[in-house]
Amino acid sequence: MPQAYGEKFARIYNMRWSAFANRVSPLIRSFYEQKMTDPIPKTLLDLGCGTGKLALHFLEHGYRVTGLDLSSAMLAVARENAQEYLVEEQARFVVGDAAEFALDEDFGLVVATYDTLNHLPDLAALESCFHSVYEVLLDAGWFIFDLNTLAGLHRWGGVTVQDEPDLVLINRGVVVKEMRRAYTYITGFFRQEDERFERFDEVVYNTAFDLEAVAATLRQVGFSHVHFARVGALDVPLPAPEEEGRVFILAQK
Repeated sequence: MPQAYGEKFARIYNMRWSAFANRVSPLIRSFYEQKMTDPIPKTLLDLGCGTGKLALHFLEHGYRVTGLDLSSAMLAVARENAQEYLVEEQARFVVGDAAEFALDEDFGLVVATYDTLNHLPDLAALESCFHSVYEVLLDAGWFIFDLNTLAGLHRWGGVTVQDEPDLVLINRGVVVKEMRRAYTYITGFFRQEDERFERFDEVVYNTAFDLEAVAATLRQVGFSHVHFARVGALDVPLPAPEEEGRVFILAQK
């Protein structure tokens, strides 16, 4: 079942979980611009764009960006964050499912970061996503996404509590190894302007895909080059990606 987050969670997500996007955005852009020949197509599709933090980095560097997300609440915050670029028609944010979509524009770069594609339920949905991406990617364009591995999902287990003056978050994680699936049950309480606390609840799951199957599926769809890497060295192929907690997959059309 697709995962779409509600309004309360979207606001907290925007305030608390931007560090990953801020870290990986310049690294992805640097890799892409080094690999492409002039003129570099400055067009980006951000799958699972959330509140648009990664999109903002590319917008600030002159890219035309389309953000796609299943959560209308996340997209509402993304539009607030990128308001000036929406006015200039440099950005747009659309509701859609990463597993199957069609757009009226082609892109030099398609990205899906921070576990976006781990949220898909199975390899069939992942393959459908790959086909959709392939259809909107320019020749020689790049598809860059990350995945938590089965080894990485072990960190989801257990209970954590974040207790701050304006926010309390309780995360309860369960790993079901035989299903290659991890679940996190999030309960949060955030302080409102009237000093009362309001509660929200979300359930998040990650599917750990077999990485050999991921690479084989990308090649079957038509991608000419596929390799796994760490985010700090995107151009260096990893010999044993399953041993990593998180890997980036780089596929060229």
